[in-house]
Amino acid sequence: MGRLYKYRWQYAMILPAVVLLFLFNYVPMAGIQIAFRDFQIGSSIWNSAWVGFDNFSFLQEPQFWVVVTNTLYISVLKFIFGFPAPILLALMINEILHSGFKRFVQSVSYLPHFFSWIVVAYILQSFLTLDGGLVNDVIQKTGNESIFFLGSTEWFRPMIVGSGLWKEVGWNTILYLAAITAIDPQLYEAAKVEGAGKWAQIRNITLPGIMPTISIVLILSIPSLITVGMDQIYPMMNSANMSVADVLDTYVLRSGLQQGYFGMATAVGLISSIIALILVLVTNGLSRKINGEGLW
Repeated sequence: MGRLYKYRWQYAMILPAVVLLFLFNYVPMAGIQIAFRDFQIGSSIWNSAWVGFDNFSFLQEPQFWVVVTNTLYISVLKFIFGFPAPILLALMINEILHSGFKRFVQSVSYLPHFFSWIVVAYILQSFLTLDGGLVNDVIQKTGNESIFFLGSTEWFRPMIVGSGLWKEVGWNTILYLAAITAIDPQLYEAAKVEGAGKWAQIRNITLPGIMPTISIVLILSIPSLITVGMDQIYPMMNSANMSVADVLDTYVLRSGLQQGYFGMATAVGLISSIIALILVLVTNGLSRKINGEGLW
């Protein structure tokens, strides 16, 4: 009690965040039981009949595994290109000597983060449409045939990965730039005295200095392998590219809100959450064994 009284004002400051976390992250967990009930809109969760694992019958449907394959395909591509990109950008920005130009580059790279995915989708459609799109106009002027980017199964994944990089890579550099500024400048001075060049300084000082941050970001990024972002994919999805665009998030939206299979949609979300938890635990354990850094 003495410790509680001593830090009473600190606890009072974090109390609103704890209350919000409880209300919006733990109380809704009561809805998980929908995955095991025959719930219909307009009825009460508590009065719905228990159906056991009937809502998990989607595991036997071939279409579900196509959706899982699409999800993993896109998420792995986004991770391969999206995880190292902000690290590289942060290293390059850190090497800019002119402070004014450095701030300009940071501002320009951050700006796309504040665009909603609806705006980004509209920009892509404007640039890539067959009729009047800038990209297809350039292709036609070079003597080639126009490409139906928005309805192509071959171009959908590159569009998703590329737009994700353009929108978020600058914003994701913030953590790495903050970690770089925390590195003792005397280490760089000592390295220069020893004759180390820029590459040697980055390899032996900068990267080891930001490795704890990289480890934590990696652990937090792993669960995204099963949630590729409905807000990005849904505006770009259509009947022409549905075979490669349908992912778990859109599958849950379509099954739950559009078709009314709330039990099945909740079951899919429950399985996704369990897999995400396992991925976090495994990644955190591996990170602690490899470099001694982890979330806990």
